[in-house]
Amino acid sequence: MNTESEKNLSDPASSAEGGVAAVDRAFAILAAFNIEQDSLTLAEISRRTGLYKSTILRLITSLEKAGFLRRLSDGRYSVGPEPLRLSQLYQTSFRLRDVIHPLLESITEESGETSSFYVLENGSRVVLFRVEPKRAVRVSVLEGARFPLQAGASGKILRAFSRNVDPALSEVRERFWACSFGERDPETTAVSVPVFSMGFELKGALTLSGPSDRLLKEHIEHAASILLRNAAIATSALGGSDVELRAALKRLNP
Repeated sequence: MNTESEKNLSDPASSAEGGVAAVDRAFAILAAFNIEQDSLTLAEISRRTGLYKSTILRLITSLEKAGFLRRLSDGRYSVGPEPLRLSQLYQTSFRLRDVIHPLLESITEESGETSSFYVLENGSRVVLFRVEPKRAVRVSVLEGARFPLQAGASGKILRAFSRNVDPALSEVRERFWACSFGERDPETTAVSVPVFSMGFELKGALTLSGPSDRLLKEHIEHAASILLRNAAIATSALGGSDVELRAALKRLNP
């Protein structure tokens, strides 16, 4: 006669649950690695995941065979080549527009103002994507339009977080958002935040702009909050870390 434990082992539902748990643990092991520390000892993996070393060793065997982990000569573990292959597949499976444009639509719907995404190109800021509200009075910009990098909220973000950091914009780097009042157009107010990909690489500036008599100074922090929330979503989708963006959002909304 089967015991209760034997029944559980032979029960398909129980086996499925056990399989899901094993997958979750394997993902937890992979998530323990980061750019700051790309190789870990067994003890470090155990400490970061909360898993027993014996459990980790069983899962590592499978992860090594599949190419997700590799054991180094000093006994430490690091990420294997398989995630790179999957990353390349992921990168080719979508366009930047697929990530950014739906967020611009959401920002414009929530704020009632024009949203846009600027990129740095040959010393200028270029409108890559934009969504305008359905209202008569609005800020209108064209996709592909090129503007000076030295003016506007998006210009400040692109200068503050590019590889050639502008030291005058240290405050922008600290708070992760910038604003401008009539810098390019005397009747326009704008707020902008950065979007990153893997390795804290700047992808562009998510920007909200509106008429200066409607987008007032007292509205700036609320606009920045909307942008930071969506920039965190975009950054995560592009493989970057959204920790700093969410921390900036929390500072605005403690």
